[in-house]
Amino acid sequence: MSTTTLRVILDQAISPVPGGIGRYAVELTRELIACAPRGCDVAGIVPASPPAEYDRLLEALPGLTTLHKSALDRRQLAAAWQHGFTRLPGTGMVHAPSLFAPLSRHDRVNNPGDQIVVTIHDTVPWSHPETLTPRGAAWHRAMAKRAERYADAIVVPTHAVAEQLAAILDLGERVRVIGGAPSSDLVPGPDASARAAALDLPDRYLVWVGTIEPRKGIAELITALSLPAAPDLPLVIVGRPGWGGIDVEALAREAGLDEGRVRLLGGLDDADLAAVLERATVAVVPSLAEGFGLPLLEAMSLGVPVVHSDDAALVEVADGAGLAVALAPIDGYPQRLAEALRGVVDDPALAAELAVRGRDRARAYSWRDSAEKTWQLHADL
Repeated sequence: MSTTTLRVILDQAISPVPGGIGRYAVELTRELIACAPRGCDVAGIVPASPPAEYDRLLEALPGLTTLHKSALDRRQLAAAWQHGFTRLPGTGMVHAPSLFAPLSRHDRVNNPGDQIVVTIHDTVPWSHPETLTPRGAAWHRAMAKRAERYADAIVVPTHAVAEQLAAILDLGERVRVIGGAPSSDLVPGPDASARAAALDLPDRYLVWVGTIEPRKGIAELITALSLPAAPDLPLVIVGRPGWGGIDVEALAREAGLDEGRVRLLGGLDDADLAAVLERATVAVVPSLAEGFGLPLLEAMSLGVPVVHSDDAALVEVADGAGLAVALAPIDGYPQRLAEALRGVVDDPALAAELAVRGRDRARAYSWRDSAEKTWQLHADL
């Protein structure tokens, strides 16, 4: 019996700052392996990287049949693929969890296994290009044009992104909405209390999770905490710096916040993250633009009340289980954010209601469901 191979591009999974897409790639690939149809297997494709990164990825993805290692590093491979130099190792279908993909002309009619699916997570390169590097925004727009021309299907995480893309690219009927889900490893363990103690967490606090970048609303949140309407709670920030050079401590000083009011924990493993989220008074997702908003679902899955912006994707994913705060007009956003946070902190009944609704909403998403829809998409092609 011949075997059909799905080759998954796993560049973000070994990125120095994997962020949400790296997490998405690992979780989706793990379930693609787990629920592979009979006669199908999953291989990975990665840029040239240190051997320790290959080992870490193989440990995270047991069951990956092969890990194809490019001779080009990530930047070289991105440039090669942008300009159409797309020869790949191995044979079989290609699934790209981002726009980092070998997009070129291919004959799927006569070679049905010769297919490529890419993922577009958001429309930020068009709607908020100032929140990316000029080079990064231009690269994403260029790769999206290649996807418009060559991709057999385009996965998006929400209907909001699908609608936004329809006004930018001519993708016809090729778009499929397949969301993410809370990590299967994001579960407080028996040592959660010890982990919380080691992190020296306050008794009550607000929590923000993500890659520290301009569009994630960190500056607006810190401004909100400086206003009289804000609850007098510390803010715990979990995540690594991304692009934009945001100096959180400098922002806190400029806003006049007391020393220690904002605490940076850096990147955490899932066990520590679960301990931090589970104990939070409120999780806040103040993003100016999102495609999905995984931290929102992760907090909800652990029963944490969530306050979030009314960005269309966050509103879709939360579906009323969080407290939405209007972004527009933007100059009043910090004030509205401060009032919403105080409203939840000072109202135990509201907080409890949001916690219950959030848990219910999070159960609507699973990586197994996402993987099964992904396999079905490739089968349909």
